[in-house]
Amino acid sequence: MSAAAKRKPAAKRSAKKKDLVFGLGSTGLSIARYLARNDINAIYVDSRDEPPGLAELEGICPDAKVVVGEIPEKLLKQASRVIASPGISDSDSFLKAARNSGVEIVSDIEMFVAEAQAPFVAVTGSNGKSTVTTLLSLMCEAAGKTGLAGANLGVPALDLLLEEVPDYYLLELSSFQLQRTKNLPAKVAVLLNISADHLDWHVSEEEYRSAKYRIFDQAEAAVFNRADEEISEHLPQNVLSLSFALDAPEDGEYGLIEDEGDIFLARGEQLLLSCADIALVGKHNQANCLAALATGQLIGLELSPMLQVLNEFPGLPHRMQTVGQHGGVRFINDSKATNVGAAIASVDSVTGAVVLIAGGQGKGGDFDRLATSTCGQLRAVVLIGEDAPVLEEAFADLTPTMRADNMMIAVRQAAEVAQSGDTVLLAPACASFDQYANYQARGEDFAGAVGALLL
Repeated sequence: MSAAAKRKPAAKRSAKKKDLVFGLGSTGLSIARYLARNDINAIYVDSRDEPPGLAELEGICPDAKVVVGEIPEKLLKQASRVIASPGISDSDSFLKAARNSGVEIVSDIEMFVAEAQAPFVAVTGSNGKSTVTTLLSLMCEAAGKTGLAGANLGVPALDLLLEEVPDYYLLELSSFQLQRTKNLPAKVAVLLNISADHLDWHVSEEEYRSAKYRIFDQAEAAVFNRADEEISEHLPQNVLSLSFALDAPEDGEYGLIEDEGDIFLARGEQLLLSCADIALVGKHNQANCLAALATGQLIGLELSPMLQVLNEFPGLPHRMQTVGQHGGVRFINDSKATNVGAAIASVDSVTGAVVLIAGGQGKGGDFDRLATSTCGQLRAVVLIGEDAPVLEEAFADLTPTMRADNMMIAVRQAAEVAQSGDTVLLAPACASFDQYANYQARGEDFAGAVGALLL
């Protein structure tokens, strides 16, 4: 059992000072439910005038003090600690004031770790973490184990504690959550990859990478991508570790082996499963499968049920999801490709020419890298959203570009320029919040536009 399972519940806070929960939404409400279950009073604040979940919060803790809109710094005098939602940047003025006042800032993950009564696997990476976390949950189920998945994926971490204690908790963790979590004694820590992302939240790529590396600090075992040499340099000494990558593996490693014209997932020299028999699409998903297999080995799952899952699981919505075909052109929704690295991987995983639909809020991404890495495969790029002008400049003289005011127009323009055998790919390389509530809404809009095209 991991160190997390041995911890006792946290002591209740001082009666004179209260927890201050900063940020509502799904994480903030899960914190409210946790505090209410433990009879802990708190102050709830949100800088938005009408934050989501306000009515639900009143039902959870009707007597709590709630402040929305402008947040007075004098509230910090009443705070024993600030529990901050992950989307709120450390550069936020209220959090800066908290640090200057010596008030501790923690994450919901820190609170989860103090309460969890089963070992947990922690999964992070710039891309692929939702897929790998879901694969692990399905592999546990196929192997007769219970693996509850959540945190940055689906169910907030503290809400997982409402369920019967599983064999394993499977936590997808963002760089935001990792940066604010001091105690993370994972049974297995998984770092899939790192490419520049969330530079609108982190002050630098170095800080972003450092947050990701924190996942290893207290782990019993680690799974890492050996293709990134810097990752291996941050593994703690004397920690059991398994590596994966898309090259031929050494003994005990996971990778790919070509045999008689076929490519196989492999462990050392052992051929495990032909890539042609994997339901997931793309080279990046081959890497995700290898990472899941390595992690499953470390938590004691049998090989056969894990391979069965890889043969059957088609992937999560909005991740390389085929949503239609028209005139010999395939339309793929990869709205979850919200950074440059993910968009490059999306294009690379497609066979044939691509008409790319990209754009939104760039998060400080390197669009020049996107353009130079993909231009050889692109027939054209249709640009949407706030950072369309910046993307257009990056693709100038490399790939034909056009602008679209909305997704319906973008899909129609892409369909007009695409030729039979091409793929129209939504891989925005950007966040969606300039036009949509989230990446899911953007992907659904794309699928709807494709559906209208097929009528």
